[in-house]
Amino acid sequence: MRAKLSYAVTAAVLLFYFVLVGSRGVMLIQTGTVLTVTFGVAVLILPVIGLWFLWKNTQFVRRANALATELDAEGGLPVDELRRTPGGRIDRDSADEVFAKRKAETEAAPDDWRSWFRLAVAYHDARDTPRARKAMQRAIALHDGKPVEA
Repeated sequence: MRAKLSYAVTAAVLLFYFVLVGSRGVMLIQTGTVLTVTFGVAVLILPVIGLWFLWKNTQFVRRANALATELDAEGGLPVDELRRTPGGRIDRDSADEVFAKRKAETEAAPDDWRSWFRLAVAYHDARDTPRARKAMQRAIALHDGKPVEA
């Protein structure tokens, strides 16, 4: 719940920023000189890119959460079997052990979105966010029946 609230606050702040920047871009365009119109158009591009990025990330999070809900209903969510340091951080060797299991599971069933979901969680636990995201994107694509590249 805390993560959802943080995401919502961050999205709201970004939306406010995009509106503020967009209004400045419009003001520059309304000035009417070649220089200010050029800058105004350039300034308007930033909120458009930001909105696209926010939209794509929101879609990704919603789809990943839907998969987690479905997997939870099936009783297939990965169990937290990681050892932790006294400070609460995940022990690196423990994360590597779990990752090896998840990778083998995914290699045995490469077309199963569930194994890719669990592999994404293992990547995340190992602090490899780019690979975690790619594995989750693959899980989403497999779940939705979309073709995935090898």
